[in-house]
Amino acid sequence: MIVFSAFVPHSPVIIPEVGKENLDKLSDTIKAYQTLEHEIYSSKPDTIIVISPHAEQRDESFTINQAPNFKINFKEFGDLVTNMQFTNDIGFGYQVKELCEDYFPVMMTAQENLDYGTGVPLFYLTQHLPDVKVVVIGYSNLSPEEHFKFGQIIRKQINLAGKRIAVVASGDLSHKLQEDSPAGYSERAQEFDQKIIKLINNKKIDDIIHLDPELIKEVSPCGHRSLLILLGIMEQLNFTPQQLSYQAPFGIGYLVENFEIK
Repeated sequence: MIVFSAFVPHSPVIIPEVGKENLDKLSDTIKAYQTLEHEIYSSKPDTIIVISPHAEQRDESFTINQAPNFKINFKEFGDLVTNMQFTNDIGFGYQVKELCEDYFPVMMTAQENLDYGTGVPLFYLTQHLPDVKVVVIGYSNLSPEEHFKFGQIIRKQINLAGKRIAVVASGDLSHKLQEDSPAGYSERAQEFDQKIIKLINNKKIDDIIHLDPELIKEVSPCGHRSLLILLGIMEQLNFTPQQLSYQAPFGIGYLVENFEIK
């Protein structure tokens, strides 16, 4: 059963040894993560599924990381202190792949060192869950409808698994909110962020699936397809979206959203 679900950003700046003097600029995001940490701990998950935009990708297939054990560090961002390890729920990944065979390809990868799109959420959400198992999923270049369908198939396997499962979609909103944004500036970036936040909070799932593809391409979000998979998983559940924070101090939209399960 699904016991916890959230959409979260993955800025390495919120890792204490990386952000340091910049942590204050994302204090609302950090507080929101701390709220989620309490929620996920209370839900007592056996396994956490993380859908990451920075997991290994294949153009025409989804990916599931099947390395037996995972390691997390942030050395590429100058943090030589933070190190974490997790065990993979390998059986769950293989079972999802089998269910997908009639619909679209799923590639099995084996990356022991996890990407920061996975690492940042796990850093905050597993503070009191050191023994929880992890499944890491990467999205593809397939259509929005197929991402949503992939989520529905994952939900089917969750229902079959007989485990307590937490689902975390990692992703940022627009990368073009300011003139000095890393990806440049788009005058439509704020329009996108506010529109998708409103659609999430009003549970307009079909509208999120069918967002204008030109708008998405223009503002460069990395979280849209992660969100679609999450919504496919959550579609049939009774849940209430709860916006915990939204910040964009570095020109990238960081949304923390709890999908509170009733």
